[in-house]
Amino acid sequence: MHELAIAQSIIEIAEKEAKNHNSSTIKKIKVQIGEFSGVVKEALEFSFEIAKNGTPAENAQLEIEIVKFKAICKTCNFTLEKIDDFNLFCPNCENVLEIISGREMRIEYIEIE
Repeated sequence: MHELAIAQSIIEIAEKEAKNHNSSTIKKIKVQIGEFSGVVKEALEFSFEIAKNGTPAENAQLEIEIVKFKAICKTCNFTLEKIDDFNLFCPNCENVLEIISGREMRIEYIEIE
């Protein structure tokens, strides 16, 4: 379950930010996770609940925003906005589609006390 490693990394980043601002308590962390990132939201939530024990984020809330998948063909401007079969070839001109959103995995903000 790589979500546990991700949750631990999120907490480590938040701890460093809290320390940089002379804070010992993390109240909330908001992350953006792309639906094409391979991260399962429920598994990340579960992992965060385990990983935060005994840390400055022990009582923190994790807010997860799912970023929708979107790919575009640079040749004919066809836009694909749903992941059906992981086919990343343009149905119009058969060129490779470029993923422009949905692979994100980033911390949006950290609320400290």
